[in-house]
Amino acid sequence: MRRILTPVAFVLATTVALSAIDAVGTIQKIDVENGVLVIHTAGQDRSVKLDSKVKVLGIDDQPLAGGVGAEELKAGTEVTFTIDIRANAIVVSQIRLGKRKGAIESKASVGLKPLSEMTAGDDYKGEDGGLYGGGRNEPPEPHLRIAHVETAKIVPRNAAGQPAERGLIGLISISMSNATQEFSAFKELADEDSLKSPHVTIVDCAQRGQAMAQWVDPRAEAWIETDRRLNTAKVSPNQVQVVWVKLANILPTGDLPEHGRKLQKDTLAVLQNAKARFPNLRIAYLSSRIYGGWTTIALNPEPYAYEGAFVVRWLIQDQIKGDPNLNPDSAKGPVRVPVLLWGPYLWADGTTARKGDGLIYEAKDLEIDGTHPSQSGRHKVAALLLRFFQTDPLASSWYLRN
Repeated sequence: MRRILTPVAFVLATTVALSAIDAVGTIQKIDVENGVLVIHTAGQDRSVKLDSKVKVLGIDDQPLAGGVGAEELKAGTEVTFTIDIRANAIVVSQIRLGKRKGAIESKASVGLKPLSEMTAGDDYKGEDGGLYGGGRNEPPEPHLRIAHVETAKIVPRNAAGQPAERGLIGLISISMSNATQEFSAFKELADEDSLKSPHVTIVDCAQRGQAMAQWVDPRAEAWIETDRRLNTAKVSPNQVQVVWVKLANILPTGDLPEHGRKLQKDTLAVLQNAKARFPNLRIAYLSSRIYGGWTTIALNPEPYAYEGAFVVRWLIQDQIKGDPNLNPDSAKGPVRVPVLLWGPYLWADGTTARKGDGLIYEAKDLEIDGTHPSQSGRHKVAALLLRFFQTDPLASSWYLRN
């Protein structure tokens, strides 16, 4: 059975192993001479290089006579094609007539309302609206107070973790491939931002193939790679004080109670690991995924991408309610995690503009798999992150230059 785990640009940092995904599209043109397939998939026409030994199969999975020159491969024919990633080169290794079983239809919108636009009276599978619930997009006052207390402790620190005039404030990311693409784009913007404090050092620790479940084990490869990146950036674990975590798991299944509770459990472990590893970690800003409706693969489609926002909210609400596993306050017992707050909310319903800022996700904002952001998609998220750290009342207190 073919794996459908690894998307375009999903090459692990520590390997050059072959990876493949199946996608569905409609042939626009096959340039046999130049070995190029032009196919309409994930909402737009895309050109992909054909492998020199590309397999061409009929609907019965038997080889077609003529290979890529087969008369069946005409414009308008729906096919399932396999993309291989080889040392960052993307090629089509197989074309099969027809749509594979279980293929997902890409959509320009799915008709869901962004959580930030839902009110207390709205209902989605038993959940009301607002990032913090009850239609509110701001944290309740008691939670805001503890957030202020912890934010005040975010100061430049030396490698031993002591406040220091020439110390650093480490801001890192934890998550999977989408997050590293987006956060690295944010880092490029922030490192050129004249408003950013010179004390703030940004390190992208999010990694390809490393969703929440892959960070649960504190000895996992994701944490080893994080240590390596921090060491390269000359940031000690004691200087890491803020983290951005983007919630997602690979190939979620079931309805919200099933996949959501698993994601919640995994993320809880990740947050606890982070606090144990970074003793001065004060704030974790959480975000859910961007729009997933353009995809044709099961990696993390809608409504899973949309529903991840409720998992963010469950974690924050449980902390507000005093769950000891999420305790950030030493006055109330052992500190298990940092204070949890929403970072920027990234989801918009495809081409339906978000009311507050007009955010949309067009097909061009996603790569050929319809799941990972293209350059334009990465820039949209990077801009949201930059604006958040510049303008959020709490985040700006340590991010901005004095």
